[in-house]
Amino acid sequence: MQNGTRLAAVDLGSNSFRLEIGHLDHGQIHRTEYLKETVRQGSGLDDDRNLTPEAMQRGWDCLARFGERLAGFKKHHVRAVATQTLREARNRAEFLIEAERILGFPIDVVSGREEARLIYQGVAHSLPQSAERRLVVDIGGRSTELILGQGFEAQVMESYRVGSVAWSMRYFPDAQFTPSAFRMAEIAAKAVLDEALNAYRPSSWDVAYGASGTIGAVADVLGMAGGAAASVTREGLDWLLDRLLKARRADNLRIEGLKDDRRAVIGGGLAVLRAVFDLLEIDEMRAAEGALRQGALYDLLDREHIQTDVRATTVQRLTRKFGVDTVHANRVSRIACGLFRQMRPGMTESQAGRLENKLAWAAQLHEIGAQISHSDYHKHGAYILGNSDAPGFSLSELERLGQLVLGHRGKLAKLVIDFNDVTFVQQLLALRLAVVLCHARRDPDLKDLVVACNLNSPRRVSVSLRDGWSEAWPQSAHLLREEANAWQRTPWSLQILQS
Repeated sequence: MQNGTRLAAVDLGSNSFRLEIGHLDHGQIHRTEYLKETVRQGSGLDDDRNLTPEAMQRGWDCLARFGERLAGFKKHHVRAVATQTLREARNRAEFLIEAERILGFPIDVVSGREEARLIYQGVAHSLPQSAERRLVVDIGGRSTELILGQGFEAQVMESYRVGSVAWSMRYFPDAQFTPSAFRMAEIAAKAVLDEALNAYRPSSWDVAYGASGTIGAVADVLGMAGGAAASVTREGLDWLLDRLLKARRADNLRIEGLKDDRRAVIGGGLAVLRAVFDLLEIDEMRAAEGALRQGALYDLLDREHIQTDVRATTVQRLTRKFGVDTVHANRVSRIACGLFRQMRPGMTESQAGRLENKLAWAAQLHEIGAQISHSDYHKHGAYILGNSDAPGFSLSELERLGQLVLGHRGKLAKLVIDFNDVTFVQQLLALRLAVVLCHARRDPDLKDLVVACNLNSPRRVSVSLRDGWSEAWPQSAHLLREEANAWQRTPWSLQILQS
């Protein structure tokens, strides 16, 4: 990306939605605008874990205002990320369809560990580079992320289902602060976080940092009360707890530095933070400026180059872990991307790079299920992708990747896809054709083989073969005819043309 490029990140958190806009300057992103709205979607989940109509409307109204501000941005210059509430919500698809239409950009629901990775990236880019080993903690509305890292590399990442909104609703439902309520809230938080003891022991980090939300709010309050700037200490937490107990109710809190939108969830957030301090034996935590949204911005930069795109590293890790035949996988990848480019001759190099990367990853992973079962390896491969830790990928990207792996062979009827999604279907067709042409696990004869989409109807695809090709490669010709038959049961058509 060129210097001066404007980039934007939208963070759909459980408590607040945030919009960060910045411009690129020699590898650094400098903020030009920041918007935050308290939406409290985390408190809008009913007993069946569905977002209520009111909670969805609050989110849509906020995104409409953000969308107006983002008008004119290019699609690949904006990253919208949703976290724990939408991970939990059973009706998230209903919310997301309208949310993406209103915002004007795709929204990625990320896994807990991917959220943790992005948080660490945001924090790391806000700090001076050093060799210190860092513990990063982010207490959100419905989840808490713990990360160990050094430099820009997050090494240990985990997300726990405990947060300021959830704990405030559960242990302070009437906004009343009592010693027994805090005691129960801290015990419950420790029970959830207890498994972090081994991985995040004090000997594994040098400095503790807190990101965003609760920790930033507590640091602001303690700083206004005379504590060290941007710092949270055990003594400070004890002082703040005493102030809440004396106030008895959230409505009675009058503490300098505590914003109105934080008052309703400060009880749950403080209980969780005290539990983290006790469990991990933290004496002091520094409040960091960076957070999830900054991490999402820098992730946009990394995705511009395959060398820095963490998704490419994840794909390589998976191929090694599951013993993929990389020579054959790379062959299928190369052929699939070439066929896909023939179907979309008008693509710019930038568009081709982004779309072909995803197709190439599917091709490189199409046999990862082979160690489990040869006959059904495509089904096992899709299952692996749907249940793997895959840094860099959103849940929707993994689902799409899994559908490509599942659909690279066999019947098309088993796929849960939208056949009106021209780009995805073209990727799928290119992958299936590449697998057919590479069936002998050697480079196929592609001389004068042309794949083309009808200009007036992109759903009509043809494969043109030179005279004599079918006679020279009878098995390949047979498999191509079988592939054409498979597409007859879909809204698409595939014709095999012989000169």
